[in-house]
Amino acid sequence: MSKYPNEQQCVRLLSKAGCSDRVIVHCCTVKTVAAEIAKKFDADTELIVAGALLHDIGRAKDHTIMHAYAGAEMAERLGLPDELVKIIRKHTGAGLDDLDVKEMKLPKGDYIPRTAEEKIVAHADNLVSDNRIVPHTRTVEKLRAKGHDRGADRVEALHKELSEIYGKDLDIVMSSFSASALVGLCAALAGE
Repeated sequence: MSKYPNEQQCVRLLSKAGCSDRVIVHCCTVKTVAAEIAKKFDADTELIVAGALLHDIGRAKDHTIMHAYAGAEMAERLGLPDELVKIIRKHTGAGLDDLDVKEMKLPKGDYIPRTAEEKIVAHADNLVSDNRIVPHTRTVEKLRAKGHDRGADRVEALHKELSEIYGKDLDIVMSSFSASALVGLCAALAGE
């Protein structure tokens, strides 16, 4: 038995927290992307799946940059394992450095993904817009347009790092995926 909630339990947690169906389908799409990336890594797949599914649980309470912090607090209150809480807190872009945290008025803390699991979930989220799989450059362009060049540079570096480990550019790998790649409960939620 895993110490992490399975797909059905994660979807139930999202729903009970108050996440919209749109957020839940987004999380399911991120899970599909993250699971594909994880295939080439020596990483805990069950943690990655749970982290991808729960990464936006904070959107039940907040749709600003604070959603990651709010989600981590919710996960702590639910008694979820610390490594899962960290994925939720660190999933934004390719993380937030100390200057970002100060500028965005976030509570002090570590918001940079460091483990393979944290990096995979963060970048899978960069490759998903709503429920569509997009190239990482879309996230980079959005960040640069908002003047967040450091964040855009971190996304570029994370994309390069994970693509090298995967053995192929992740934008190319993901271009063959779509929401139709959802299976199980996630597919049912998306109306597949």
